[in-house]
Amino acid sequence: MPNNKLLDLSGRIAIVTGGSVGIGYGISYRLAQAGAKVVIATRNPEEAQKAVDDLTKEGFKAYAVTTDVSKEEDIKKLAKETIKKFGSIDILVNNAGVYPFSPLTQLTTEMFDKTIAINLRGVFLCTKYVSEEMIKRNKGGKIINIASIDAIHPSMIGLSHYDASKHGVWGFTKNVALELAKYNIQVNSIAPGGIITQGTAVAQAGGKKVTLERNPEPPKMEAPMGRMGVPDEIGKVVLFLASDMASYLTGSQIVVDGGYLLT
Repeated sequence: MPNNKLLDLSGRIAIVTGGSVGIGYGISYRLAQAGAKVVIATRNPEEAQKAVDDLTKEGFKAYAVTTDVSKEEDIKKLAKETIKKFGSIDILVNNAGVYPFSPLTQLTTEMFDKTIAINLRGVFLCTKYVSEEMIKRNKGGKIINIASIDAIHPSMIGLSHYDASKHGVWGFTKNVALELAKYNIQVNSIAPGGIITQGTAVAQAGGKKVTLERNPEPPKMEAPMGRMGVPDEIGKVVLFLASDMASYLTGSQIVVDGGYLLT
């Protein structure tokens, strides 16, 4: 099969959680550009609609469903609404996540539970209900979880709850890959390093308001490649895993960090 056919997602339906901004939008854009119809699932309806409008202006197919990934009923609704609108779900990208900074001495039970609920329980709920639909159709599927290099190596002090959630995502990915392989559903993970997004830009600015373009210039960073990554660089790896290029890959994690872990 020619390369362009291997990367062609025409006719496939993809759900991207947190798909309206940052890494999520980079993923939504690449999948839509490859021909997939993209369902953007996010808590913020205004952000979701703006993402849909931006993609539609470029001739891509996109649809928004307001979703809180930590709520089971929202995920049931997301799966049902996607099936009702498009008839199937072929690709799921579990990208939604939060990373509130707090040292252990100040970390509250509420903050810990919220981080786990969004970053880990959300992955479980989306995977559970979307994989059920994939199994019903008996045509396989692709599930891609956005973890972090913090699932491999601890990050800075103040992100113990975040690290716990991302270690959980990696462990969940491997186990579910075993369970779903017999249905030809491939489950893989991506571990991004430092990626410039609205959230990281605000953090770097000490909490000050920052306006970031969809395709920002990558700032310098102490890593072998000398810079941070940009959302599109995660989007391209998701496209690879979602496509027929990755036809014999499951239970794996791809590190996309500019070589940071090497140091």
